[in-house]
Amino acid sequence: MTTPSDTQTMILSRAATRPGNLALPLPEGLVGAAAKMVVGKMIARGWLEEVEANLRRGEPLWRETGDGHGTTLIATEAGLEAIGIEPLVANTVASARKAKPKQEPVQTPEDTGTAKPVAIRAGTKQAQIIAMLQRPEGATIAEMVEATSWQSHTVRGSISGALKKKLGLPIRAEKVEGRGTVYKLPA
Repeated sequence: MTTPSDTQTMILSRAATRPGNLALPLPEGLVGAAAKMVVGKMIARGWLEEVEANLRRGEPLWRETGDGHGTTLIATEAGLEAIGIEPLVANTVASARKAKPKQEPVQTPEDTGTAKPVAIRAGTKQAQIIAMLQRPEGATIAEMVEATSWQSHTVRGSISGALKKKLGLPIRAEKVEGRGTVYKLPA
């Protein structure tokens, strides 16, 4: 399997953090023929897909089709797998961000100017916690501590910092008799 270049990895990592795995905007400085060449190779390898842009939602255009319509680019499951991100986890992040009530838009890494793109790699403890939160029964802090070998304050910090604030996941907590506080990601 072909390994993505640094530029291709950056495009795919940023796409994994955006709703719908949207690959645009491309990294600053990647324009013109260079952009067409990089994107063309990524489409040929099946890492990006060109789809019709929803202009009403303000999706950025990759190219115009001429009749008032245009196309945009999205990262495919194969593209996410190429950089070691589980598509299920990336889709959970993207769909959870879309499901959030209309508030301030979620800041993407290029909006902040200092933060780096968020990439959830397969097999990491963070991915493990997200998978536990996706279960119908959710997970308690104690269960996540046991699964990750982290201390309880680290798990709580990960939930509030990395998952809720950084990734924008709508994690809910509820008291369950016999288990205590159970954390869940809505389906």
